[in-house]
Order: sequence, then structure tokens, then C-alpha cells
Amino acid sequence: MKQTVEIRNHPLEMHKFRMRLVISAGLVLFLFLLLFGRFFYLQVIKGDHYHTLAEANRISISPLVPNRGIIFDRNGEILAQNHSVYTLEIVPSKVPELEAALDELATIVTITAKDRKRFKRLMNESRRFNSIPIRKRLTDEEVARFAANRYRFPGVDIQARVLRQYPYGEIAAHVVGYIGRINDKDVEQLRINDEFDNYRGSHYIGRIGIEQSYERELHGITGFEEVETDAAGRSVRVLSRTPPVPGNNLRLSLDIGLQQVADQAFGDRRGALVAMDPNNGEILAFVSKPSFDANLFIGGIDQENWGRLNNSIDRPLNNRALRGLYPPGSTFKPFMALAALELEKRTPEYSIKDAGYFSLPGGKHRYRDWKVGGHGTVDLHKSLVVSCDTYYYSLANDMGIEAIHSFVGQFGLGKKTGIDIRGEVSGLLPSPEWKMRRHKQQWYVGDTISVGIGQGYNLTTPLQLAFSTSILANHGKAFQPFLVKQITNDQTGLDHNRAETLLYTVEHKEENMDLVRRALVDVTQPGGTAANAAADAAYVFAGKTGTSQVIGIRQGERYKEELIQERHRDHAMFIAYAPAENPKIALSIIVENGGHGGATAAPIARQVIDYFLLGELPESTIAKVLDVPDEHTHDHL
Repeated sequence: MKQTVEIRNHPLEMHKFRMRLVISAGLVLFLFLLLFGRFFYLQVIKGDHYHTLAEANRISISPLVPNRGIIFDRNGEILAQNHSVYTLEIVPSKVPELEAALDELATIVTITAKDRKRFKRLMNESRRFNSIPIRKRLTDEEVARFAANRYRFPGVDIQARVLRQYPYGEIAAHVVGYIGRINDKDVEQLRINDEFDNYRGSHYIGRIGIEQSYERELHGITGFEEVETDAAGRSVRVLSRTPPVPGNNLRLSLDIGLQQVADQAFGDRRGALVAMDPNNGEILAFVSKPSFDANLFIGGIDQENWGRLNNSIDRPLNNRALRGLYPPGSTFKPFMALAALELEKRTPEYSIKDAGYFSLPGGKHRYRDWKVGGHGTVDLHKSLVVSCDTYYYSLANDMGIEAIHSFVGQFGLGKKTGIDIRGEVSGLLPSPEWKMRRHKQQWYVGDTISVGIGQGYNLTTPLQLAFSTSILANHGKAFQPFLVKQITNDQTGLDHNRAETLLYTVEHKEENMDLVRRALVDVTQPGGTAANAAADAAYVFAGKTGTSQVIGIRQGERYKEELIQERHRDHAMFIAYAPAENPKIALSIIVENGGHGGATAAPIARQVIDYFLLGELPESTIAKVLDVPDEHTHDHL
């Protein structure tokens, strides 16, 4: 059998082999170049970027929160301070099973149902990557127990925190204010103000009062720390540190001793008192009753206390001294009297026969005086001493609303004083233009008559009334009211003292001012409506009582306090300054539903003035409510 012999084409096979070798070498070279290019891109072109990322994994940058500035009263008493505590905190985003973790934590550290409730509320108000406290003020034993079990709880840690403390609690809470946790709204505002970076690591911000209004001074400047960490995230060493700058300390013009005396003098009554130095505008006392304990808001107030404060019929969260609006009543009369003299609508000798009411010519409506049967012959001096309504009904009718609005407006009524805490309201000194704009109604003569005795549309705040009284006490000089008198740099110790600001001077004839001031002194003397409160005083002081109507009384009826519900009764008002010849303090006070100004408001003012001028409370200062009449400034409709 014939065998077939295969003849191989060696040149062709060699060619194919070489081609495969070239292609393979080219592919390898291409892959090598591709890999080299990628290495070049990562190591050279993006080298700095990835070096930074690597360092970020190795280095942790932590913000260092500055200590908040301390708030003092004028005598160096601490009103707001800081104290260090250990808190157990959780970052929710780092805890997969939050409820299970809380249950497990509760076996090591005491965690109550109230703690959990507050934690969940704070978690809803905060971002999940924020550190949120579950327990505050841990004991040393609790700190040690958790430290031994820390490895079991990722996302949970103990932090050394500086918490705010208000030693005087309810006293001056509306003035000092409090701090609260930063929420989304705060973050948005901080970003708008380009201040967000300075609040990294901060959990709290000022809410009301000085804490809010002077937030920039009190907060300080946040520092930072670069810390090298290992693969487990534990700190190895500190690479660099920029220390935080503490907030500035504030010294207020407030006298906390005077504040306490005023607060205690009110007892359980509702109302407000503002006392200031008429010579420079310093606020000496700023009371709103009832008040609240500012310490309740540290770290977030619990639901029980919030409900108690927020739902209370007494409205303890309302700053009555700054935002309370009340008809000034007869405390409006001294400004009317000065206007009458300055505008030559009355002379000191001019008098009326007061039969106990005033009627417009040809009118049937009677505007009654608080005293049945009237006061007889009344001139301007007596009109203030006995607080004769009839005199001011007639005066208001002769003067007209435009003149009243123009002249009395110079004393700050119906406008903001510009005090250095937020939230002030403007009050109302009405005018025909205001009524048309607000009520779409024309102005009537009866409106003017009501305004003349501080009723009708008239509304003022205790702060504005104190400011107006200070202008009267200082012969027409209007000084800007303020609370912060000194700012101290905590690091340098340098003080920045606030200079007094004379806003303007009310033009007047000195003999007219003296006549009104002498009448206000006689208000506190025998025969005056505040004689009871001023009895046996070691100094001479000037004042004016007032009774501010809450509900209207129908035509022909008389006001009978005992037949009216307590919260519908008249407010008691009083303004005063002392010593009369050289005033060092001017104040206004309102006791809500307190009735007669001379019986309830004036005795409180007496205690405050005694303490301020004498440094003590004499036995005679104890309020004695006698059955003596006082004015009722009712617009009987």
C-alpha cells in the first residue's frame, strides 16, 4: 500500500509564527502602556489628589468649640456661666439597630423613658450624622462602666461638654435668655450670614434676651485639631492644633439684687416693672411676672415642662416688660399736662368746676370721672395730684388729637425705644391717619377724649413708659435705654465700655416742666393718690398712679371690682422717679388686674426705690393696702 507523505511549507509557517509573535508582543506592549498610563495618571497627574484623600483617611480634623462668654450683672454677680459635664452621645447614622443599641446601653448606664423621649425629639430636629446626647451629667462610675464596654457600641461615645447654667433661675430669665440646640432654620441663617463654619461642632445658640441679641460676642471663634488615626479610627497623636477663642464676657447694667427685690415684691401677681437710670439710659431692673427657669431649656426642654409653660393661662414665656401692651391710663396725664402748658392750651391758674363728668357741647353722652360727684374746683396742679379725669377730658377736646400725637410722641410713647435686646414692640399712640389705615374709619371727637386719659386706642409697653418717665425726670433729655454696659475680651482682658447715647432733648420751658414735676411730688404726699405708698419715706420721690381699663363699662354704670372676674379687673399702673430733686432711678410698673395703682403698684415701686437708694427695706416699706380711693380711668361707653 502506497503511503502519503505530507509536505510542510516551512517558510509560510515561520511567517505565521512571526506574525503571531508580533501581535502578541504588540498586545502585551499595549497593555503595558495602558497600565503605565494609568499608573502615570494616578501617581503623577492625580497624585496630589489621592495623597490628600489618603491623608484624610489617616488624619481627622475635629472642631474645637469655644467656651461661651460669661454674663455678669453690674456688681459682678454671675447671671450665666459654664460648667463641664460628661455626656453620653450617639451618632444615629453610625448605629444600624438604634433601638437595640439603646436597650443594650440601658444595661450599662441608666437611661430613663424621659431620656429616650428627649433623644428621639432631638434626633427629629437634627441631622442623623450629628452627635445627639442620650444622657447628660454622667457620674464617674457610669463613665468607667461605659469606657470598659465602648468597643461594643460603634457610633456611641462619651464627650466632655461645657453646659450653660443660670444661677438665678427664674430671676431675670427674660433678660438674660437661654440657649437652645441649633436646628435646620438656624443652620440656614448661619449660612446666609456666612457664619456656618464658626459653628462646626457647636450644638447650641442663643434663643432670647442677651443670649440671642449678643450671640456673636458670646459665642467666640471655633478652633480645630488635626489628629492622626489608625485603621480602627482611634486617635494616635495630635499633628497640629489651633485653639478656640473664648467668647467675650458681658457686664450688664442690671442690678440682680434690685431685680430680686422687685420680683419678690410682686409675689404671685402678674405684671412687669422696668427701672432705669434717667441720667444715662442704663436699665437697672427688668421684671416680667410670672417668669420661667431658664435652666429647663438647656439641651432641650422636656414635653411636660414645655406643656406647662406654653399652655399656662398666665403666659410665663411672654416678656411683658418688652412686649406687653397696655393702655397707660392716668400715667399719661403728666405728658398731657406738659403739652397743655407748652402749647398754651392751659395756664397754671386755669381751673374747671368738676361735677364728676364731662359732656361735649350739645351732647348727651357723659364721660364720667372716677370720683362720684367730682373734685370741685380743679387747676392743672390739682388735676395731677388727685388724677381728675374730667380735667383731661376737657383738655383733650380743646387740644385735638394731632397736637396730642405730635407733642406726647416726643416722650417715646407709641414707638420702639431701640433697647439692645430683640423682640420689642412699638405700642400705639393713635392718630386719624392710623385709624383710617387700620380700621378704615374716620376719627371722632370721642376717640380724642378717651386718648386724653390714656385709654381708647392708646397702648404702651412698660419699657416705653419707663423711658418716657426718665425723660420727664431728666428735664426732657432722652437717653437710649440699654442693658449691656461693658464687653470684656476674655483673652486680653480689655474692656469696651458702652457710651451713653443722648438721643434728643424735648424742647420745653423750664417753668412748665417744674410745675408738672412739683405736682408729681405732691402725688406722693398726703392728699395725693400715692400718699399711702410714700408714707415715712426717707427721701422725696415723684410719681403718678394709673388704673388701666380692661373691659368697657356701659353708660350709666359704675365700676364694681368685687362683681368682676379677676382677669377682667383693671390693671394697676404707676410711674415714679427718685430722689425728686436729683433723680437716680425712674421706673414704670403694671400689675395686671391689680385694680388701684396707688394700692398695688405703688407699694411695689416703693420697695424697689427703697432698696436702690437706701440699700435696705425699711419696716415702713412693707405694703399696706388701706381703704383709700384711687382713680378709675374708665371711658364709659
